[in-house]
Amino acid sequence: MKSTTGRSPPRILILDIGGSHVKASFSDHPSRLRIVSGPTMTPGRMVRLLKPHLQGHVYDVVAIGYPGLVSQGQIVREPHNLGTGWVGFDFERAFARPTRVLNDAAMQALGSYRRGHSLFLGLGTGLGSAMVLDGRVQPMELAHLPYKKGRTFEDYVGEAALERYGRKRWEKEVHDVVEILVAALEPDDVVLGGGNVRRIKQLPPGTRAGNNRNAFVGGIRVWRDAAEWSELIGKSVPVKRTSPPPVRAARKSKRSGRR
Repeated sequence: MKSTTGRSPPRILILDIGGSHVKASFSDHPSRLRIVSGPTMTPGRMVRLLKPHLQGHVYDVVAIGYPGLVSQGQIVREPHNLGTGWVGFDFERAFARPTRVLNDAAMQALGSYRRGHSLFLGLGTGLGSAMVLDGRVQPMELAHLPYKKGRTFEDYVGEAALERYGRKRWEKEVHDVVEILVAALEPDDVVLGGGNVRRIKQLPPGTRAGNNRNAFVGGIRVWRDAAEWSELIGKSVPVKRTSPPPVRAARKSKRSGRR
């Protein structure tokens, strides 16, 4: 299928890097694969482990969702849940393809986007966060902001918190954190994604569940929908907007002044 410019769209390899797995998919092929990551996973090791699985697949470009701070398409901070060596790593040389890198939550937020100002919170190994503002993706670093008792938001809703508190207490903490962030940011739409969203029995009011597969949609949009892709604040990453089903307005917090 050709684009409106008459050129065929690029075939894309999409990588979604997480604290427990690296998942890969292709824009024009149903194949998906994943490899175990973890605290010893470096970018070089990731590439070496992926290469045998990529043989036989044709792709023109690469989109990477990275679990850490990305600025102007460059990794600027080492990840919390992986090995080191990510800052300054040359992915284009490693894959021998043009490569675009963005925060993993931003990539999933872009793939989940429907309308207006959309807040994405990823409940996985840590807490991913991003907003899409009328089609402009804005990565955020909410996970490590101070929350309460000297701990961060991630300390209460990340994977370790689920194991420490148990599902019921953890779900209550998720509700509390969502309520506070919605009151502060006033989004039109709230998406809870990440692997642990399936553990929630009752979603917080005004939210909808995302899906990790949306990260792959975001990776496609990065290459196919962006006229001038950039991770700079305020630079547009336009997406094709659709008419969503009605979504309840987020409940106003009664504890917006809570520390």
